[in-house]
Amino acid sequence: MKDTYETPFNSRYASKEMQYLFSPDFKFKTWRKLWICLAESEKELGLPITDEQIEELKAHQDDINYDVAEKREKECRHDVMSHVYAYGVQCPKAKGIIHLGATSCYVGDNTDIITMTEALRLVAKKIANILAVLSDFAEKYKSLPCLAFTHYQPAQPTTVGKRATLWMMDLLLDLKEVEHQIDNMLLLGSKGTTGTQASFVELFDGDADKIRTLDKKIAEKMGFKGVLPVSGQTYTRKIDFQVLAILSGIAQSATKFSNDIRLLQHMKEIEEPFEKQQIGSSAMAYKRNPMRSERIAGLARYVICDAQNPAITAATQWFERTLDDSANRRISISEGFLAIDGILNLYLNVADGLVVYEKMIEQRLMNELPFMATENIMMDAVKYRGGDRQALHERIRVHSMEAGKQVKSGGQNDLVDRIASDPAFGMTKEEILALLKPENFVGLAPVQVEDFLKNEIEPALKPYQSEMGIKAEINV
Repeated sequence: MKDTYETPFNSRYASKEMQYLFSPDFKFKTWRKLWICLAESEKELGLPITDEQIEELKAHQDDINYDVAEKREKECRHDVMSHVYAYGVQCPKAKGIIHLGATSCYVGDNTDIITMTEALRLVAKKIANILAVLSDFAEKYKSLPCLAFTHYQPAQPTTVGKRATLWMMDLLLDLKEVEHQIDNMLLLGSKGTTGTQASFVELFDGDADKIRTLDKKIAEKMGFKGVLPVSGQTYTRKIDFQVLAILSGIAQSATKFSNDIRLLQHMKEIEEPFEKQQIGSSAMAYKRNPMRSERIAGLARYVICDAQNPAITAATQWFERTLDDSANRRISISEGFLAIDGILNLYLNVADGLVVYEKMIEQRLMNELPFMATENIMMDAVKYRGGDRQALHERIRVHSMEAGKQVKSGGQNDLVDRIASDPAFGMTKEEILALLKPENFVGLAPVQVEDFLKNEIEPALKPYQSEMGIKAEINV
């Protein structure tokens, strides 16, 4: 349909995998799975529920009669009760025990935790794949000297591979945060209307041990290590904030990467992929705009701002719960994940297709290296030629200012010639040029890359070996 708004997250940005996790199908199938777990656990704890009823529920777990549920919701204005009704239509023998003792948040909140956990697993997999690609890039270019920048002013050289490890360090921190969150996700469990489990006290004749066991069984059946020890009707909305704060962190890392690529592309040192038939500008046919990196930055800005939604929601909940969270959460959580998925797809695509222009990198470095080598030149003149360190420092300062003025006026950097012609240094041009080997100015950069890849990245990627090799498709 072209006459109705459609979200760009589906048509342009997010993968089918992530879209499915926030689809009605995943949601309502999970509801039914939770209802089956509840019924099974209640039966195991002695409630009069039969195997026949449970088998009937299982038989219709995935064939959801949406038409019946939608018609019923128009009448009762309650999404959970409309699906309880629809499930009961398909399961007449089990109709009476569906949702027994539970409140709406039993399926709603537990499903939200399950969905976010699965979405975080997908995020972790994609971060791991990006780290693997950047690892290869860093290894390949670990020893390629390039000009570094502080304050976006030329500074002591680094290497292309070392710079890539800075992007990786951010992502590695993000990956650890994602993994920590997954490991510590807890279900709401079956807490009742205000978190007191009063309905289950009635069902189990006040047996607190059985009620505790009910929560444990549900958690185990759904693949979680436990449930929140206390809650109101809903799980604390701080969990939503914790999750989206992690997504915000990933967005921050991706923005830093995309900004660096955009600046490097401006300098013609490194470019993002540019396809054969791709058009950079409708007016300027020669342009190769960094569209992918710009899109990363744009989507990341959305995610960073979106993280404020659960923060405000968590802060403004009243007592055991209010419903002003519902509409906001439907949008902010799902779209936060869809956006971060789009960002990671773009990040992987760009990282996997980076184009490095080594000659341009060398040219820019050599234009600035004489300035950076002045301390080495000064030390050489003092150590081997008996020069006065303080006097030479002043001579270098004067020569550097003059050479800098020459460069800014459109001329060549003649600092080497100036120093060679100054008798205070006692050095020939050839002797000075011998000191200007870029690899002598990158410090431990190549070793740092090797150590980082071996000691940090390799262990971090081990759990994801079977999930490596994914390719990111860019829709437009």
